[in-house]
Amino acid sequence: MKHSTRRLATLGALTLSAALVLSACSGSGDTSGGSGGSTDGAGGGDATTAVKLQLQWLPQGQFAGYFAAAEQGYFADEGLDVEIIPSGGDIVPQDALANGDVDYAIAWVPKALGSVEAGANITDIAQIFQRSGTLQVSWADSGIDSVADFEGKKIGSWGFGNEWEIFAAMAEEGLDSSTVQIITQDFNMNAFLQGDIDAAQAMTYNEYAQLLEAVNPETGKQYTDADFNVISYQDTVGAMLQDAIWADTARLESDTAYQDTTVKFLKAVVKGWIYAAENPEEASAITIAAGSNWGPSHELWMVNETNKLIWPAPEGIGVIDEAAWDATVKGALSAVNETGASPITKEPPASAWSNDWITKALDELKAEGVDVTGESFTPITVTLAEGGN
Repeated sequence: MKHSTRRLATLGALTLSAALVLSACSGSGDTSGGSGGSTDGAGGGDATTAVKLQLQWLPQGQFAGYFAAAEQGYFADEGLDVEIIPSGGDIVPQDALANGDVDYAIAWVPKALGSVEAGANITDIAQIFQRSGTLQVSWADSGIDSVADFEGKKIGSWGFGNEWEIFAAMAEEGLDSSTVQIITQDFNMNAFLQGDIDAAQAMTYNEYAQLLEAVNPETGKQYTDADFNVISYQDTVGAMLQDAIWADTARLESDTAYQDTTVKFLKAVVKGWIYAAENPEEASAITIAAGSNWGPSHELWMVNETNKLIWPAPEGIGVIDEAAWDATVKGALSAVNETGASPITKEPPASAWSNDWITKALDELKAEGVDVTGESFTPITVTLAEGGN
């Protein structure tokens, strides 16, 4: 099947209500056994395989490709009945996977490596985000132009495993918590806007947009890029791999049904992310329907910025770049947070990542004529409305 550079042909049509059922609740069959469970199709035809996918946060554009794969019928085309499970911080995705509660999980690499060192037998099978989306944002007149300028400043950090890029970049500059005041920051920009911290942690696809859709009380107009200094951790040695798909290592090694399901699952996910890249407006509407509470312009911004972290993918979407993996491990080994903790203390095992499954999925898709590199990807321009509405 051929795909144009801007428009992905619809492979299956589901109504919105059917999509919500697919993404919000499990199939009719027994899913307690993970992907080994199968159910008869609605028409009594071929059996489908029940799959549970654990997200690392609530429904939003960061996960647009997975919801698009459900809504567009790509999972169903592969014979999968996928339940997409959100987390509001109450579930640790990689631990849910290691405990056998789900079949696949989305998690940042340094967080998951910490779980691997603690005994979780899981494998990164697809590196969806190829670039870091973490920023440190300060006011334009703050004098904070680089990580070296953190010395003596109040630097916001979310913690909960989201802080490791900050501390890896600081370690490279010879800075630690004795020279930098680390302030625990909520998952918003309120503390920064109120002047409680000098530089706030932000994601390109979320918190930075919160600033640009906020109103400057001095002008009565929304803030602009010119109001801020932005440090991208992608441009520092602190850059680490983020959203990846993790699978159960033991099942990958011994369960042929799980192996087959993994390839099918990845094929559908890739198609979902292609759809999100080629149809960002529709993808943002899908995530809103799936339960995102963000306003429409914020959600569209989120999908568009997330696409930038994925595309183009010269080696193919999801392929793990060994140099980027090694840099993530090196940064994780060097990072020490304000409590003296590090994400890992030794090199992870070779089983912590594998390109075998994503390569099989991409090969099958390429044989169907699918463009899996997005070489011609061009982001759209999104205008943020006040409050993200």
